[in-house]
Amino acid sequence: MEKANRNKKIFIIVFLAFVGLFVYISYDMSSRTTAPWNKPKQLKRALPGATPDADSLKLDSLLKEVEK
Repeated sequence: MEKANRNKKIFIIVFLAFVGLFVYISYDMSSRTTAPWNKPKQLKRALPGATPDADSLKLDSLLKEVEK
């Protein structure tokens, strides 16, 4: 009976360690990745001129006026 309790305690400790490790790895992976719907926003924050505005004709017309 004594050995069964010892094995049960060992199993619980190993199980909790495994779950804790899995939670840590999952959190680490999620904090290092960006959701697909946030990628344009992230690029715009990192490099403000990297993404063209939605109205590219307006952008082109402004550039032509500057060149004159």
